[in-house]
Amino acid sequence: MSGPKDYLAFYLDERNSALLYQTMSEVEKDERLSEVYRRLAQTELKHAQTWTEKLEEAGQNVPEFRPTWRTRTLAWLARRFGPSLVLPALQNMEQTGTHDYLQQAGNAAMAKTEQFHGLLIRSITRVSRGGMEGGVLAQLEGMHRGGGNALRAAVLGANDGLVSNLSLVMGVAGATMNGRTILITGLAGMLAGAISMALGEWLSVQSSRELYQHQIRIETEEIEAAPEEEAQELALIYEARGLSRDEAQALSNQILSDRDSAVETLAREELGIDPKELGGSAWEAALTSFVLFTIGAIIPVIGFTFLAGTTAVLVSILSSIVGLFILGSVITLFTGRTIISSGMRMVVFGLLAAAVTYGIGHLIGTSIGG
Repeated sequence: MSGPKDYLAFYLDERNSALLYQTMSEVEKDERLSEVYRRLAQTELKHAQTWTEKLEEAGQNVPEFRPTWRTRTLAWLARRFGPSLVLPALQNMEQTGTHDYLQQAGNAAMAKTEQFHGLLIRSITRVSRGGMEGGVLAQLEGMHRGGGNALRAAVLGANDGLVSNLSLVMGVAGATMNGRTILITGLAGMLAGAISMALGEWLSVQSSRELYQHQIRIETEEIEAAPEEEAQELALIYEARGLSRDEAQALSNQILSDRDSAVETLAREELGIDPKELGGSAWEAALTSFVLFTIGAIIPVIGFTFLAGTTAVLVSILSSIVGLFILGSVITLFTGRTIISSGMRMVVFGLLAAAVTYGIGHLIGTSIGG
């Protein structure tokens, strides 16, 4: 439950944000963006007034507002180098505000507004980098993983399984060369890691789905309770992306005229959520994570299924080197590095981890063995 201390912190955060938005409004040369910043500053001041009233109701004095050093620095940077320089910092501030409000009961509406501000700033950032394109209403970047991110997650999932199980197998091999013991340990590590990864992924996706559902319910309630405010928020997004104020307002009013369409559109535009997917299936994500981790983790174990002793260790290391190099090569799809440099980097890091655990296992095995 929020108390006076929280009210004061929220009040100061809102005042600092309002000052930054006002400063950006004053120095922004694009009139449309300047107006967006000015209206954001007004929203933050309204929020601050809410916390002022709560402080007064709690019998607390509202201190004279003095901007923090961070706010003063960002304001100076905005005046000196332009608003675009401080947009990333503002986006982080809005994300922090969303998190802080979500931690306090009864502040879901405030959290939703801060999240909207963060998405709006992200939209402006993208436009600032690419130039204003009037009339282009491209979808805001989704908050869930797209195709490229899914492929990246697949590579990293397999890499986690390979490196972690290679390290485990080499650690046991350093302590004992008993092939049966190493094989059982490797298989147990593979299953334990895959189950843990699957459970973690299921919880993550399911929690996200529940959060998205909660946010959509809030959005639906706000459309029913205050459709004019929702129309204004949606219009701000379209203004930030290049439409004139009248065009943005007309488009948002048209969208809000159909309740079902309005909920879906606002979920996409303000929250970055696809109502039809809600971040994807938790079970599908868990199964995928399990399979990918297992694929990587089985590689260091294969050699011990039909070989023993030093030969099995060498086969395990060589097969792991090949696997690590392939995974490193696939990562070049995202990094733009050469296949050789990326593949060898993955191999070096994987072998270093294996060498460390082998050395520790050897020391432990020697100590126990006397």
